[in-house]
Amino acid sequence: MIQTKTIFTVHSPATIVYGRDAFEEVGVYAKKLGNKALIISDPIMDSLGFVNQCRTYLKAQGLEAVSYLGVTTEPVDTYVAEGQDVLQAEGCDVIISVGGGSCIDTGKAIAVVATNGGYIGDYIKMQKIAEQAPIPHIAIPTTAGTGSEATDATVITNTQNDVKMMIKQPAFMPTIAIVDPVLTVTSPPAITAATGIDALSHAIESYLSRLAHPYSNVLALSAMELIVNNLFRVYEHGDDIDAREAMSLGSLQAGLSFSNASVALVHGMSRPIGAIFHVPHGISNAMLLPVVLEFSKDACINQLADLGEFFNKDGKLLTKEELADLAIISIKEMCKKMSIGNLKQWGIEEDAFYAAIPKMSVDAIASGSPSNNPKIPTEDELRELYNIAYHYEF
Repeated sequence: MIQTKTIFTVHSPATIVYGRDAFEEVGVYAKKLGNKALIISDPIMDSLGFVNQCRTYLKAQGLEAVSYLGVTTEPVDTYVAEGQDVLQAEGCDVIISVGGGSCIDTGKAIAVVATNGGYIGDYIKMQKIAEQAPIPHIAIPTTAGTGSEATDATVITNTQNDVKMMIKQPAFMPTIAIVDPVLTVTSPPAITAATGIDALSHAIESYLSRLAHPYSNVLALSAMELIVNNLFRVYEHGDDIDAREAMSLGSLQAGLSFSNASVALVHGMSRPIGAIFHVPHGISNAMLLPVVLEFSKDACINQLADLGEFFNKDGKLLTKEELADLAIISIKEMCKKMSIGNLKQWGIEEDAFYAAIPKMSVDAIASGSPSNNPKIPTEDELRELYNIAYHYEF
């Protein structure tokens, strides 16, 4: 841990409700916050019945609800504008996001812009401060991965310049997080893998971050242990509710951890890939995670050794360096078992990828996340890491 400060500030939702069937409580909590809800979701969640289920729970408590189901990709600024239009036209006073990180991040952005005005991009790097309280927001994840329900950050793509805007202010923190592992059972193996590695990346990066501190480290370590022991289990057996519950808790803890300690180089490099080539966030994180850990290893042997202990199933007596190597090798094996390939195998055209490397490197550095890494790369090193990642063999 590089951080030398001794005073820290911790941000989290005002209320966290978690456990099997916690979704049933949404009406009870929404009633305390408003009278008419805007449900932010997507067509898949709607087809699974989660949107109507939410309406039913709200209606039982006397609340009206309308829905915005336009979130069909990772969140973009046009979704925020469209959702805000619905909110204002319908007179909604509470937002409920039901879905993956895209739905939750969209809900966060709408909640803030609705009361503070402007364009969502105005809030990047604190250029515009959200001084007014946002619309109350209940975040309900249906995947165990992004941890967005417990963070004060939102990532929205600017559709004019293909830049993923990482926006972090306390106002973006959901008012209430409801984490129900039952909702994640419908996630297919590919989504389970992508979101699970995303959660593991959050836990690892927050533990390695230069901004890590004792509170975030406790959460990160617990999250890593839960995810390492359960991710492949739910990948193979999606109906294993015990493993799903462990993954949901691990994802929540990882979200709380990185919200307070920040992510680092993996996320900094991942966002430009998603913005330009539309690779899902969890997948691009998975493609980059072992590459970045190999680059960073010498600067964080002790932390990686702690991670390696969770993979040391036989309890062998290993040196710190051997444990660090075990951590990286085990993550590579996990990704391979879950069919996560490299960027070339994903289908990104080679010439297009290499042509984009200069922009991606600049955008990654501009996001600020790489500066939290134990080993901070130069722009030339970033370019080389992108080169390695394209052909990387798991």
